[in-house]
Amino acid sequence: MDAFIPSTLAVAIAEIGDKTQLLTLFLTARFAQRNAIILGILVATLLNHALSAWLGAWAVQWIPESWVPWILGLSFILVGFWILIPDKEDEEDGAVLKYGAFLASTILFFIAEIGDKTQVATVILAARYDDLFWVIMGTTLGMLLANVPVAYAGSWLMQKIPLDLARKSACVLFVALGVLTLVSF
Repeated sequence: MDAFIPSTLAVAIAEIGDKTQLLTLFLTARFAQRNAIILGILVATLLNHALSAWLGAWAVQWIPESWVPWILGLSFILVGFWILIPDKEDEEDGAVLKYGAFLASTILFFIAEIGDKTQVATVILAARYDDLFWVIMGTTLGMLLANVPVAYAGSWLMQKIPLDLARKSACVLFVALGVLTLVSF
């Protein structure tokens, strides 16, 4: 359970202003079925973050034990600074939209998360904490906390949240996780 809160906070804050929030806005403008979009986000995130967590837990087994705190700590810090760089808008594949709100959301979210900072963060969190279940649950909840309000409140909410402050807060959180990782081993 120690992994749940840091995983939730890290992803929820890192997702503010991320391309997946823009994707949520795009999907809610295209489809009226908000619950289908949210279910698609949930399924895509569970699949993507479960694979990422497994990769992180597997990779840490092959790294010399004395290197692990340094690799994890520095990785958290690097992701923290990466968050300060705004995402470039990707063009969405319109062909996927014909499958409806749920499948389009699932496919587009899964693809959007590949190589995204929250996927990388999930790999690092799973390597850092022993409990994959709580890492996956935390990162998935973080994704939902960031995107469900966008599905319902959309453009109004995005205008109220200062993205620069959100990025800086996420950077501080990841740097703190990195420093804590370095000093706790």
